[in-house]
Amino acid sequence: MSQSNKLKIFNDPIYGFITIPNALIYDLIQHPYFQRLRRISQMGLSYLVYPGANHTRFHHALGCMHLMQKAVDVLRFKGILISMDEENALYIAILLHDIGHGPFSHAMEKSIVEDVHHEEISLLFMNQLNIEFDGNLSLAIQVFKGEYNRKFMLQLISSQLDMDRMDYLKRDSFYSGVAEGNVNSERLIQMMNVVDDYLVIEEKGIYSVEKFLMSRRLMYWQAYLHKTSLVAELILMKILKRAKELTLKGVSLSCSEPLLFFMQNKVTIETFDEKTLDLFAQLDDFDIIGALKSWQKNEDFILSSLSKMIVNRDLLKIKLTSEKVANEDLQPLKERFAEENHISLLDANYFIFKGKIKNQAYSKEADPIRILRKDNTVEDVIESSDQLNLKSLSKLVTKYYICFPKQLLEISV
Repeated sequence: MSQSNKLKIFNDPIYGFITIPNALIYDLIQHPYFQRLRRISQMGLSYLVYPGANHTRFHHALGCMHLMQKAVDVLRFKGILISMDEENALYIAILLHDIGHGPFSHAMEKSIVEDVHHEEISLLFMNQLNIEFDGNLSLAIQVFKGEYNRKFMLQLISSQLDMDRMDYLKRDSFYSGVAEGNVNSERLIQMMNVVDDYLVIEEKGIYSVEKFLMSRRLMYWQAYLHKTSLVAELILMKILKRAKELTLKGVSLSCSEPLLFFMQNKVTIETFDEKTLDLFAQLDDFDIIGALKSWQKNEDFILSSLSKMIVNRDLLKIKLTSEKVANEDLQPLKERFAEENHISLLDANYFIFKGKIKNQAYSKEADPIRILRKDNTVEDVIESSDQLNLKSLSKLVTKYYICFPKQLLEISV
């Protein structure tokens, strides 16, 4: 294919036209590993709450790359030297930062692969692509791992004010209709600069940073940690856990070959070899939905009941509380449910369980958002802001939840 055919544009509903900067980026986008992201939903099961939230990781990755192009332009305009190789490395690293996500984003990490984080899988994909692309991703991998000597480059990819967050807040807000998440990414990028190798925001951009942090907090409570999205994801994790349990006992379940592999094998980061990676690359949301539709008719009461809940959106009841829930509070519910459905108390744990969620819009422990004052001093945004609510945004808020079948609703919990 000729070079000119590779300089395509995408029409994005948020930013308008997104241009592909060069042939290497085009070839990476065309690769099956990346095309798979078209089949991974960005917001997991949130479409059960917000019907418009059907956008994909593919959308998001391209949006991040577009914002990175803007950031490179702004920083160069302000005299920051960024070579062509560094520019390309930034585009590749941000484009591939989420390539390791499994079906429905986070549910896989906690169920059928053993605590393997999606960022670790992203790195495995990058290393494999680097072999296929004759070492052209080496610098991008260095930047992604934080091993490159220019710190601000990693901050553009992964920090408390990176291109990833700027895109997903704006994009998820747009598709879900939760207007509170709509951040002004254009203005934030225009306010960026680099001092002593650290990314800073010029003082006049401080209100945009405050709005960004507030939007992030609201999006977590209204969208990402919305109780219906939360209970749906918890049910999905329980389904995958049960399916794996049955498979390891020798029960034959109908599902795709890649999904079956992850249910039959204990997969850890140490055992994640090339064959495993290739099978992971074949997994997407459709494998899971196809399996759920089939498992609705399974003889196993737990697997079929939970699968029907997701397919028909008839979910468990979830209650949020600021108080910790004691195990003994759930015991009567478990006993009654187990008796009514002729299952063991142990199996009742699939339907009645508790947990907690946390939300912290800004962490004082993590790499801070630095504000460049007019007198050229640099300080943490919390010190610069005259907003008292910014201090409260750095407070870790914990909420507790209990989930149980709706028919147990008359029992007070």
